[in-house]
Amino acid sequence: MQLRTLELFCHVADQRSFSKAAAAGGVTQSAVSQSIGHLEESLSTTLIDRSKRPLKLTEAGQIYLVGVKEIVRQYKELEERVQQHGRRLVDTVTVGAVYSVGLSYMPEAKQAFEQKHPEARIRTEFGSSQRVVEMVTSNEVDFGLVSFPRATKTLGAIAWQSEPMRLVCSAEHPLASETEIPASRLEGMDMISFDKSLVLRRAIDQCLKSAGVSVSTSMEFDNCDSIVRAIQANRGIAIVPEAAVRRETANGTLRVVACPEIQMVRPLGIIFRKRGKLSRAATEFGSLLLGREMEHDLLTKTEAAKADREKSESRDRAVSVLI
Repeated sequence: MQLRTLELFCHVADQRSFSKAAAAGGVTQSAVSQSIGHLEESLSTTLIDRSKRPLKLTEAGQIYLVGVKEIVRQYKELEERVQQHGRRLVDTVTVGAVYSVGLSYMPEAKQAFEQKHPEARIRTEFGSSQRVVEMVTSNEVDFGLVSFPRATKTLGAIAWQSEPMRLVCSAEHPLASETEIPASRLEGMDMISFDKSLVLRRAIDQCLKSAGVSVSTSMEFDNCDSIVRAIQANRGIAIVPEAAVRRETANGTLRVVACPEIQMVRPLGIIFRKRGKLSRAATEFGSLLLGREMEHDLLTKTEAAKADREKSESRDRAVSVLI
């Protein structure tokens, strides 16, 4: 049986109308009717109850639909893999990223992607969270990597990971020899922090407030790299993302000080334009970062709901057949 006939049967089952199935399949209504007739003849059974309006599948048709949809899905996936085989990615993917995220996660991901796709290139544009949002909105980059991602009317947001925040100080700071302290030890202490305009700064301030601690902010910066350098140069202390200081804490130039009352994470995510379509290379790189397929996350709520509904209905039909 030709795959085209199976696809037309799926259209009839979904649309419950020969005319609508014909429109969906790009053929005439007569062609659909004849194809379904030949299909039923070859199976020696009736799949469509034509006495009902809208059309209804017979019990045999429902059983057949479950298997046919899986066959069509698998064939299309196979077809896609074959078509893409040997077709190399040659695109350049441009990613906007806040400094700490770009410097911490992009080098390893870039290396892994370019090893898999030697002719593709990953380019990173750095900036503040607001600047990354602007770059994504104005189509300067394919997508952005930010902390505290937020969807808007024009931007979609995909949750990526939750990154622990750590209390760190220079090796010469008075707390450097401590392994664990109560939050009260920080009362009135000079701390280096993020700029007040950043969501992360407000989250840190709220965490300290919840712990009953009031500190004095000695310096403010809009990026992690500057904060790390300031800690080292001024024998300071700060709360920073764990990934941003892995090298420094590993070589001993910065010390992590545990404080059970100060536990927080910052959410990281991918932001993208709702209008527009990511290139195959950009989608594959996004999937590599997420550790899963990115396509479903790019769908609108309506599209995602439809896809989930179709998947659920297919699963329910399969279960009913087994029962």
